[in-house]
Amino acid sequence: MKTFQRKTAGRIAAVTLVLAACASPLAWQVSRENAEQQVVAFAQEESRRVLAVQGSVRLDGPQAAAQARQAAQLLTGGLFEIAEIYGADGRKLAESVTPTGHALEQRLPRHGTPRYTQSSYESLELAGGEWALRVFVPLRETPAAAITGYFEGVRTIPGWQHRQILSDAFIASLMVCLASLACGAVIYPVVVHLAKENEHKAQQVLDSHIAMMEALGRAIAKRDSDTGAHNYRVAWLAASVAEALGLRGAAMQSLIAGSFLHDAGKIGIPDAILLKPGRLDDAEMDTMRTHVALGEDIVTGAGWLDGARDVVGNHHEKWDGSGYPHGLVGDAIPLPARIFAVADVFDALSSRRPYKEPQPFAQVMATLQDGRGSHFDPAVLDTFSRLAPALHRQLQGLDEAATRALMTSMVQRHFDILV
Repeated sequence: MKTFQRKTAGRIAAVTLVLAACASPLAWQVSRENAEQQVVAFAQEESRRVLAVQGSVRLDGPQAAAQARQAAQLLTGGLFEIAEIYGADGRKLAESVTPTGHALEQRLPRHGTPRYTQSSYESLELAGGEWALRVFVPLRETPAAAITGYFEGVRTIPGWQHRQILSDAFIASLMVCLASLACGAVIYPVVVHLAKENEHKAQQVLDSHIAMMEALGRAIAKRDSDTGAHNYRVAWLAASVAEALGLRGAAMQSLIAGSFLHDAGKIGIPDAILLKPGRLDDAEMDTMRTHVALGEDIVTGAGWLDGARDVVGNHHEKWDGSGYPHGLVGDAIPLPARIFAVADVFDALSSRRPYKEPQPFAQVMATLQDGRGSHFDPAVLDTFSRLAPALHRQLQGLDEAATRALMTSMVQRHFDILV
């Protein structure tokens, strides 16, 4: 859980910082553009009002030029530094320029004959830190009427107003940044709480699955050997070898589940054959061998136990192809089944059963070596042989409860989701 919390905190922090880094400049830009548009909207409205008062909206009469000049002069009387009025054909009728406007005029970009139909503006940052707004206004007697002329004006923004706009934009950007960070801080405990609840429920479901697997494994083992310790021992042995071979995740979980349930099909074998003290005849052996297919049918489609099929359906296959039920050869046998085969034979030879005494460790290992390259995968057997002395000593003298505790630790390591 601590690892999860660290990862969650890192991810939320990263997302929050990215959001703040993206949203803050956007807020800056939007705030600045809104301020500019407010200034431009005021200038455009004032220019329309002055032109309307001066009768310079309709620019097709004999007095059009005179009216245009008078209106341009009024517009440069405090609102614009440059005021230009054009006729409907784009011909300039009047221009008025203040001294400041003369200084600006040479630095303004040139443009062609006006042909626009909508009001617009340009924001111009000039050399020396000056800032100007250039507005373009098509003239109409009514909003739905045809264009009768054009007005273009250049307005310089005073330093104090420019600074105010930038200050307001900075404050908006800062507020968005702080809001993003606060959002991340608020979301984190909520996400962690929900994750804890989800993982707790998932762990409960997983625990119930594992308990069911163990119970079914013990029930199967007790029919055959009168003890459930065999399943714990063989599962722990197989998992220990698998760890040394690098198995992790789903492959390891499949091996452990398959080890517990490897003889699930023996539920369908008659007692007269399963518990027969003597040697089985050929017909009885054929019946006994059907426990593999029966076991596959039991675990197939059983949700998360479906992965146990690798072991349940192939633990009697042999490296040289002489096993059953499919006669698989070499690497065609799933690795979990190859690992389990070694652990199962080792435990069967090393354990006391009602019909036999355990063999000495050296004799058991010699028997396994005899099957190297025929019954067993050489690489798996070599790894097991290296680990076997320590594994055997650890299992010596353990009853079913102690063996179960040993396997529980292994199960928690490879099934526990609360990490």
